[in-house]
Amino acid sequence: MAAAPTPSALPAGAPRPGRGVDAGVVSGEGRLWWGYAGLCLLSWLLYAVAGGEAQRGDWRWLEGAYEATWNLGPPMVLGLAGLPWARWLAARRAGPLAALGWHTLGALCFVMGWQLLDFGGAWLFFGIDHAQATFEQRVLWRAAWGVFIYVALVLGFGGALAARSAHRAALAAARAEAALVRAELAAISGKLNPHFLFNTLNSLLMLTRRDAAAAEQTLLRFSRMMRYVLETHRGAADRVTLQEELDFVRDYLELEALRLGERLQVDWQVDAALLHEPIPPLTLQPLVENCIVHGIAPQRAGGTVRIEAQRVPATAGAEAQLALRVADDGAGCTWPPQPGSVPRSGVGLSALRRRFELDFSGRARLAVQSAPGAGFRVEILIPCSELHA
Repeated sequence: MAAAPTPSALPAGAPRPGRGVDAGVVSGEGRLWWGYAGLCLLSWLLYAVAGGEAQRGDWRWLEGAYEATWNLGPPMVLGLAGLPWARWLAARRAGPLAALGWHTLGALCFVMGWQLLDFGGAWLFFGIDHAQATFEQRVLWRAAWGVFIYVALVLGFGGALAARSAHRAALAAARAEAALVRAELAAISGKLNPHFLFNTLNSLLMLTRRDAAAAEQTLLRFSRMMRYVLETHRGAADRVTLQEELDFVRDYLELEALRLGERLQVDWQVDAALLHEPIPPLTLQPLVENCIVHGIAPQRAGGTVRIEAQRVPATAGAEAQLALRVADDGAGCTWPPQPGSVPRSGVGLSALRRRFELDFSGRARLAVQSAPGAGFRVEILIPCSELHA
């Protein structure tokens, strides 16, 4: 059997080519700074309103603005160091005790910086006596509030950095999963394509011994088939039309008919309205080959391969689907295979099943029906919403 995989596309939300990590980091930091500025403005407004009312019994905007600026200005300025400090701590990956020590030092520096800025401002505008008196009155209050604001800054900036790091890790995991899917699909292709070539070339070898002229025509048909196989390695989420896949299958059946003659009969049940529907390449040929090799060729009288393509209408519990069916009227087998037995499909059917699981994220279905004396039937259901993805 032959099948060429269709690599899975990158998951939704993955960055498009050209959008680097640096751009994402700059954009993320910009949002953090805008958020910090918004919180500072909101705190300043609330403090201004509350301060004006507390001082005069009614709102005096000038007094409120003065109090808010004088008391909140220094911690807001010091808060600008919060993001670099949180990033530096995150990069160190310190243990619990070391982290506690660094935060204690950071809180102490924050409190001392606030006290120094307040003392320096009071000295500059009102003199040393006023600065000393203000410092003595507010040193404990400012120390307590300094620790509280430091904790809020560290939690805010640190939490934002942790969330962004988790997002990058999830994105990297999604990229790794997509790469793993592509690698697995490539491995499936590496197993199936040589198998297809071996079977086809073996048929050509047998034909050259019987009819050289027919072998020459068949080689031309085989070259057209190989062109189709090679063109299916184009890119992620590659699709071909149902018409293209059926033309390829017809070429393959013509080749097999030269070997099997009237022992091979084909029953086409294809809705003409579906011929332009996109499907993964090399979907039907492996199933047709499986029917011929295991169902038709072993029987002296031969048999019939039935190929169907129909649309399954949407229902209340399921969306519309494209149903592709390939069946034979051969001897059949016990399905699912008994433990220890060798399945009729060999590598091909299990590889196809895995291919559709990867290509359609588990939404496509591949079902097998068989029993001794009842032939072999494979049905593939592809969600119609996926067909035009």
